[in-house]
Amino acid sequence: MDRTDRPNSFPWPPVLYGVAILCAIALQQVVPLSHGMDVARIGGALHVVGWILLLVGAGFDISAMVTMARARANILPHRAATSLVESGPFAISRNPIYLGNTVMMVGAGLAFGNLWLIVTGLFAALVVLKLAIEREERHLEALFGPAWLAYRSRVRRWIGRH
Repeated sequence: MDRTDRPNSFPWPPVLYGVAILCAIALQQVVPLSHGMDVARIGGALHVVGWILLLVGAGFDISAMVTMARARANILPHRAATSLVESGPFAISRNPIYLGNTVMMVGAGLAFGNLWLIVTGLFAALVVLKLAIEREERHLEALFGPAWLAYRSRVRRWIGRH
């Protein structure tokens, strides 16, 4: 497959995060993994932090999707890029949707007391890095050349600016 054709032939990211959620739910039934904190004290604070992280992650996802729609950019991870989006959440993360998904899983782990969601969410992020992000970056470089390289030099893969 030519790098300019498309980064992947399969939509890995949504499938991987979905499988991670299902695995966390199943693992919690077999080998419960919770923070074990008194809900009235620290556990209650973790619950609140979890919900805040869920909202922050959803904010990244929604904002990125709206930004891509406004730019008429393809959002499907197994299709060719149609434009290089650098505004909105893409100004602080080259992968705000994947970042949002990971933050939501960490938040859900804390909010629902299922720490397997954190473990599987971080594992999913690592696999998404290998199966999607690295391929998408090669695809974007092949399509957009110097514009991509300039963007990559300004914005970090997960979060922050250089």
